[in-house]
Amino acid sequence: MSGTEAGPTDHGPGRHGLPELIAERRAKAQRLREADAESFPYSFPGVEPLAGILDAYEHLAAGEETEDMHRVAGRVAARRGVGGATFLDLVDRTGRIQLHARLDVLGKDDFERLSSLDLGDLVGVDGAALRSRRGEISLRVERFQVLAKALRPPPDKHHGLSDVETRHRRRELDLISSEETRRLFVDRARIITAVRAYLDQHGFIEVETPVLQPLYGGALARPFLTHHNELERDLYLRIATELYLKRCIVGGLERVYELGKDFRNEGVSTKHNPEFTMVEFYEAYADYNDGAARLEALVRRAARAVGYAGELDFESPWRRVTFQQAIAEQTGIDVLAETDVEQLQAAISREGLDKQIAGDTWFLLADDLLSKVVEPKLQQPTFVVDYPVGLSPLAREHRSEPGLVERWEAFAGGMEIANAFSELIDPDVQRQRFEAQGRLDVAGVPETMPFDEPFIEALEQGMPPSGGVGLGIDRLVMLLTGRDSIREVVLFPAMRA
Repeated sequence: MSGTEAGPTDHGPGRHGLPELIAERRAKAQRLREADAESFPYSFPGVEPLAGILDAYEHLAAGEETEDMHRVAGRVAARRGVGGATFLDLVDRTGRIQLHARLDVLGKDDFERLSSLDLGDLVGVDGAALRSRRGEISLRVERFQVLAKALRPPPDKHHGLSDVETRHRRRELDLISSEETRRLFVDRARIITAVRAYLDQHGFIEVETPVLQPLYGGALARPFLTHHNELERDLYLRIATELYLKRCIVGGLERVYELGKDFRNEGVSTKHNPEFTMVEFYEAYADYNDGAARLEALVRRAARAVGYAGELDFESPWRRVTFQQAIAEQTGIDVLAETDVEQLQAAISREGLDKQIAGDTWFLLADDLLSKVVEPKLQQPTFVVDYPVGLSPLAREHRSEPGLVERWEAFAGGMEIANAFSELIDPDVQRQRFEAQGRLDVAGVPETMPFDEPFIEALEQGMPPSGGVGLGIDRLVMLLTGRDSIREVVLFPAMRA
């Protein structure tokens, strides 16, 4: 924002202390109430987006005026006066327009009232479109109402919110001061709309499954625990929607998806927030190859929705490399040949990676190799396919490679964005996999999947061959908007106290 006042405590209160500035603004608000009973109305109907007005009058020549009336509303972002005229910049979600207020049009009282507005105040205006002599599309103010008084000043006009932590904690200030931030979250909404539109168009139905679950599952992650007083039982915030969505497939809803929040009680980083947005979709009579084709098409549609023009190629078919090959290419280690934990630890030491890679089991070591060494180097969209069974307790055994399962993870921009399986539909095998996870839990492995008897019983009803995909929406938004931290694309990220 620009104008004459200093910003909030991010850059200090400027000429006056902040308490004095707030007191001045409170006094102005009271004078407005006393002078104009219509100030601060309950509504201001008929408002047009500024972008539409700016587009509609692009053809006007400098100095050309019209009598075309428009109603707009927004926040005052700048103010300057010249003799019997005051110019205000008005900002809404779609753009910024100049307001031209004239003493001879408004009369003395209204002109002074409009001219005395502070930066950040919200005002509604009826005005006629024109292009100023300097070439700026504007509205000549005919009538106005003060809609709300900003008691605190907006962020500093030159620096905005330079402190990253303040931007994340006080996102409303970031949105007020930064057109780029407003555009980012509009783009996020467009990406989510594109994801839903693709799935709806291809016959998937959106469903809702419990966020509070009696047993967490569907991923290898630590949950948040809470307690329900009336039911007298502990419940978990879900870590994934997978197991409930598969039960929908069993029930005959052959293509389903859910887009919503999951919660994992784990570390916070540039790629991790304890609550995050996922879309999971499941399709009967399909496998992980079908899921890969759908993900490519879905991401391509989302990229087009925001006009993505970065370095990542979402238009061409994505590269495919096996889990074994991906690790071998970057480390020289053939993880499938190093068949136990001691052998793999020795190979990791030989390659000088033992300070990076940790784990008490073979599958944790292998997973660490992939996530810490391979993942950062997978910049262009890539499917890493065919994982060891120990890493994938919910995936179906590979149809031609013993010891592997039909699973892929998708990577782009040096991070994982999606995970998929040919779904395990054999209840007896699934029972064995859960039991194996239980033994790991007893051995002290921190991230295991609990035994879910109701899910086993659902599989015993008969589940059709199916493919399922989970896509991280926050990370997809990071890729398509060029952000390198998840905190930038979540409106109100988790922060330390």
